[in-house]
Amino acid sequence: MSIVWILISCLLVSIIATEVELPVSVQGDITSPLVTLGTLQAFSDAWNEHDLDKLMSFMSDDCEFHAVAGPDLLGKSWIGRESVREGFSQAFVTFPDARWIHPVHFLSPSRGVTESTFVGTRKTADGSHLKVEARMVDIFTFDEQGKIKVKNAFRKDRPPFPVSAKSK
Repeated sequence: MSIVWILISCLLVSIIATEVELPVSVQGDITSPLVTLGTLQAFSDAWNEHDLDKLMSFMSDDCEFHAVAGPDLLGKSWIGRESVREGFSQAFVTFPDARWIHPVHFLSPSRGVTESTFVGTRKTADGSHLKVEARMVDIFTFDEQGKIKVKNAFRKDRPPFPVSAKSK
């Protein structure tokens, strides 16, 4: 008897699944020979150099940066070139010694991913220092000219740890 109920349940689920329209997000295929793994590595290098001008040279005019943290669903969002530049700058102000190490890059026709380890130290209100070290990914969307239109950053929620005066 239980096998009959299992079959009926499977049949009902398949009928419901074909009748319900789920939202689907389709990204266009922008096949740009301008974006290579070398492009993503050069962008990573610019982050480690803390070079805002070089970073912005990779970004499109209508770019967006969604930071790893913030009050919104996508974290703190910075929209437009000047705003994105400010967002990038804030990362260096918050973590003056920020580094992104051990990068691995992936590409598809219109998207890219860089996986790395973020390492940085920030000063707290009481003057102590906290170190952040966690794996992270950046997911990129490219425009037709091979520029980064969206940089969406995600980082493991690993708690920061105190840094002793000797190890700074």
